[in-house]
Amino acid sequence: MKKLVLVGYGGMGTRHLGRLKNVKEIEVAGVYDIDPEKLAAARQDGYQTYSNYQAVLDDQEVEIVLVATPNDSHKELSIKAMTAGKHVICEKPVTTSTKDFKDILEVAAKTKRCFMVDQNRRWDENFQMIKKLYDTNALGRVYDIENRVQGSRGIPQDWRQNIEQGGGMVYDWCVHLLDRILVLKAGQRVTSLYADLSGALGHQVDDGFRVILRFDDEMRVLLEVQTRNFIKLPEWYMSGATGTAEIEDFELHGEYVTLEGELTKEAIPVEAGAGFTKTMAPRTDGSVKHHPLPQVQTDVCDFYRNFVAWIDGKEEPIVKNDEVMRTMYLIEKIFESARKNEVIKFNI
Repeated sequence: MKKLVLVGYGGMGTRHLGRLKNVKEIEVAGVYDIDPEKLAAARQDGYQTYSNYQAVLDDQEVEIVLVATPNDSHKELSIKAMTAGKHVICEKPVTTSTKDFKDILEVAAKTKRCFMVDQNRRWDENFQMIKKLYDTNALGRVYDIENRVQGSRGIPQDWRQNIEQGGGMVYDWCVHLLDRILVLKAGQRVTSLYADLSGALGHQVDDGFRVILRFDDEMRVLLEVQTRNFIKLPEWYMSGATGTAEIEDFELHGEYVTLEGELTKEAIPVEAGAGFTKTMAPRTDGSVKHHPLPQVQTDVCDFYRNFVAWIDGKEEPIVKNDEVMRTMYLIEKIFESARKNEVIKFNI
């Protein structure tokens, strides 16, 4: 069992502690936060606390530091921890630039410490369902994927509204959406990107975005997050040559439909609005079949178990740093595309 200290007793930090109760390989040794009120809350919740960060680093029994602080502090805290001989789990986004991430990785290599980023939404059930449908070719050749996360409460009134601390929805959510698509499309290269950022709420950071990616196999991917939508579009929509899948939400409402007959069988024209159409006529001939979404097994605590196994030399990291670097490169291209209002072409 390895002892871990949580740095940052906020919303994500406390969520980590809840999950770690189910991980027998890790013992939570304590908590540190720069906010005295949060330290008091941690003590009230039964955790040992540290009066300063140096005390965490000086504790020789602590092997792992989990950094769950605002984005702009990840680099400094992580480098200090590894320099002191600790392994590090870091919240996403790992940093706000590829340069800063490279600096972290140089220290990890020099100190021979394990450093891994918590890309927890790889374990979302709806993503795992989409991945299963994709991997099993249930829809035929997939040519279009749309992934949206939408809400109506704006940006939380904390550091996420501050540009200096790495706020905004690109850093908060696009990191997740990009990471999952790159996992899904492992082995395929991204060839272009176009991004449109929303500033409708008047903050200094983006309150939403639309990003279109194109891959070298001609697949198109649309990623979208909005914080001011009172009617939501489906969270996942995936189209293939012989089927379509839809997952409406985190509660896993949805289905997938497959073609059982001819794609181009002659249709009878139907009235549609002020005209009629044959192209958009619905299928009424029993040529499609409706299916429930596939069952999946997922446990986000496998992330922590894998980290311990990596430290012990028993497994390879489940979230690889070159995968995170690729995501951060695309994040930088998103801001470049939005700033220039143009498609950015590359091959990564």
